[in-house]
Amino acid sequence: MTVATPTLQTARLRLRPFTEADADPLYALHSDAHVMRYWDSPPWTERARADRFVTRCQKIADEGTGARVAIDRASDGAFVGWCGLTEWNPEYRSASLGYCLKEAMWGHGYATEAAHALLRWAFDTLDLNRVQAEADTRNEGSARVLEKVGFVREGTLREDCVVNGEVSDSWVFGLLRRDWRPSDPPHAADRAAV
Repeated sequence: MTVATPTLQTARLRLRPFTEADADPLYALHSDAHVMRYWDSPPWTERARADRFVTRCQKIADEGTGARVAIDRASDGAFVGWCGLTEWNPEYRSASLGYCLKEAMWGHGYATEAAHALLRWAFDTLDLNRVQAEADTRNEGSARVLEKVGFVREGTLREDCVVNGEVSDSWVFGLLRRDWRPSDPPHAADRAAV
């Protein structure tokens, strides 16, 4: 089953399917060592990785396992980053949320706004019961984003990743349909903090 990658509009953002034109800003994002410091793989060192990422986004949709969207700022079209729901399992009605934003876009509430919009689409379109997310325990900013959109920290995966040669723990977060509040978009006061 194919999952049509959505185009979504929020007050300040546009979430849309990736195109080949996104490869350069995507490479800039994923080759930034500071942005990737808590990621479970090292920063990219070859531009071809961006092309493969864009291709993989389409493959995820074609396979019916989820959707990844590019995030642009509505006011000027600037590339903000990406957000995605992957590992969709229709039988269990579950999926995993992930996102990555340019450092210049941190602190404006864009991750919270984008995640909320994609979750609203996913709960409605994919009939989800549960969404899971993970964050390195040192990544407090990501944990705040997840909590703002309704996730609950459920536990810790001890030493589950090696980040830049350092063993690290991850927090596991869960969001259940019964706890999802689609009518509660991120508040303006929250935007300044994330």
